Amino acid sequence: MPRTHHRARTRARIASAGAAATTLGGLAAAMVAGGAVAGASAHTKAHAAVVPLVVYSAQGYDKLVTQDFSKRYRIPVQLDDNSTGPLVTQIEASKNNPKWGLLWVDGPTVFAALDTQHMLVRGWEPKAPWNSLGIQSLPKDQSYIPISVTLAGAMAYNYAKVPNPPSTWQQLLSAKWKGQVGTNDPTQSGPTYPFIAGMMNELGGVKQGEAYFSKLKANGLVINPTNGPTLAALASGQINIALVQSSAAVGATFNDKAIRVKYLNPVTMLPGVIGIDVKAPAAEQAEAKLFVQYVLSPAGQKVMQFGDPTGDSLFYPVVKGVAPRKALPPLTGVKTQTIDPYKWGNLENSVNTWFEQNIIQ
Repeated sequence: MPRTHHRARTRARIASAGAAATTLGGLAAAMVAGGAVAGASAHTKAHAAVVPLVVYSAQGYDKLVTQDFSKRYRIPVQLDDNSTGPLVTQIEASKNNPKWGLLWVDGPTVFAALDTQHMLVRGWEPKAPWNSLGIQSLPKDQSYIPISVTLAGAMAYNYAKVPNPPSTWQQLLSAKWKGQVGTNDPTQSGPTYPFIAGMMNELGGVKQGEAYFSKLKANGLVINPTNGPTLAALASGQINIALVQSSAAVGATFNDKAIRVKYLNPVTMLPGVIGIDVKAPAAEQAEAKLFVQYVLSPAGQKVMQFGDPTGDSLFYPVVKGVAPRKALPPLTGVKTQTIDPYKWGNLENSVNTWFEQNIIQ
């Protein structure tokens, strides 16, 4: 079971711009039915009763995004903001009586596992102007929706102490880096299991990956719960190399000029994803679909790109017409890999259990 570390942000916040008695307007209902991506406000005659939309999210900009959505569409939103591990634990614990409407976290493996258990709405995707990143991130059964892309396993390092950082994954095992490397707990941090799965995929399988991480532990690997504490350990000098999500790594360079980022070959593509609860009431599912369309619209993308400027806002867009923030390197210069979310999603519990028992403890 995941530990009870939580993000500093307050959980279970309520973002509401209208009373629960308000209704979905005709424009909003039409957008849901037609799948159009737009940012207009809903204000015409009612088509469906409004209920609170319950959003489980681990995104740094989620409070501002849900507030803007609520204001535009007069739909009350109940936001539960937490790390991925605790959110998924809540979903699993309430499987027979779910409390969530949509889940928004990084990494499609979580959603593939939920889809395998028939817990997600299937057969719906918004008619968004997908770019190549978006197209390659879409699941065949349309059970979840890509919203953004970052990279799993970026290497942030202190240039003042490490002027010549490792250039391959194998070099991290050298005695030269003993006790200097840190990463996150995959049972807490959403981006970390895809990083581990990506390493296993690149090395040839689970056993090969276990051998690699066992060697990394023997070389003094330091584990913290999530990106924030791992990067704090880097800033304080507890470690000199941090293997974290690319958005967090790049964001750390804004606050500490000694920190630089390098991408070892390969890094794993990490889509940020939304899935909708198949057991949610029909009205809440309609609102969730409208929310997806909103976040993929120019208005929603703008809030995402500026809502967490030194963190999750540093993503690569999945829709045309939106450019990544200037601090991000072009993906053409980074060797990436894409892992099969269904293969690795079904292995997530067993791999995380092994990691918890053999690497963290």
